[in-house]
Amino acid sequence: MSLRSKMATDTHPKINKASVLRPGGSFYYEDREIPSLESDRDVIVRVVATGLCGSDVHYWQHGRIGRYVVENPIVLGHESSGIVVSRGAKASGIEVGDRVAIEPGIACNTCNPCRSGRYNLCKDMRFAATPPYDGTLSTYYRVPVECCYKLPEHISLRDGALVEPLGVAVHGCRLAGDLQDKSVIVFGAGPVGLLCCAVASAFGASTVVAVDIVAARLESARKYGATHTYQMSAEKSPELNADALAATAGLVDGANVVLDASGAEPCINCGIHALAHGGTFVQVGLGRSNLSLPVGQICDKEAAFKGSFRYGPGDFKLAVGLLNSRRVRVDGLVTHEFSFSQVEEAFKHVAGKGGIKSVIYGPDVDVKAAKQASV
Repeated sequence: MSLRSKMATDTHPKINKASVLRPGGSFYYEDREIPSLESDRDVIVRVVATGLCGSDVHYWQHGRIGRYVVENPIVLGHESSGIVVSRGAKASGIEVGDRVAIEPGIACNTCNPCRSGRYNLCKDMRFAATPPYDGTLSTYYRVPVECCYKLPEHISLRDGALVEPLGVAVHGCRLAGDLQDKSVIVFGAGPVGLLCCAVASAFGASTVVAVDIVAARLESARKYGATHTYQMSAEKSPELNADALAATAGLVDGANVVLDASGAEPCINCGIHALAHGGTFVQVGLGRSNLSLPVGQICDKEAAFKGSFRYGPGDFKLAVGLLNSRRVRVDGLVTHEFSFSQVEEAFKHVAGKGGIKSVIYGPDVDVKAAKQASV
């Protein structure tokens, strides 16, 4: 019996087990009430797999990200997939038993950004695992139906947890504009950076250069769409690294587009120097809030410098579409897997920069089935 059939027909756990982070950085497990349908458009999802994001680890290690502070116990996790176990009467398009990826942000739908089609900028966004809102490291999670996306049959629930970071990559690439026959440099060969390479390639970029300071991270880049790779040298200035990068990829006039998924100041500086005149720079990754940048270069090149924040209208749908058409493949991105009893171990592993992507399976999940596609 498939996981879809099994979880749709089995008697589900009567307790909503959650992994909770205390202010100060320690985890504990707590049995909570199973969420109920609060609206006719609500959906209850039994969480099968959750990918760990750098933001989750940052909250664990530092207790805050900018103005968002862990002041009370909170459930982390926001990159999740699961099985629909209950739906409201008006939750059309989704049925009990459907395998779904969860978009983890619920916008107000009434503010100016929401009404102008940029709901990712909603100031009242209820985003999973962003204080004070709980995330998805639990047995069950409630979302409105518009935040559930059916997974392609050939994508496992484990890999379905990658739809969220793929949505981040899609959003960054869409902000860069038309990539057909363009040259693109992607800084940072972590999960989001590799997915940016894959999306840029799927969008028609003729040259995709993956850049990282760690050679091991570049080994997988060509599998995900990179035509060239370049290892940054800590001994070289941003200008010299940019020159060497351009020579490696044959970018005589620089790159049309730079996507930075590292958030690291040396990479951002190098990217600006490597950008062509009139090019577009998209800041996808977030590092320190205040950096020293070569503003003169941005002005001299009349470059467009854009910030990218999460994902907006159509990004999740397009991410699923790219997977469905196989224009983007995520095979091999998940390198480490943990049971729900190993949450703290998983966080320590990710903090140690181990592997590419780590996932935590939900309580009492059949792991073997979770790694299998439906077909």
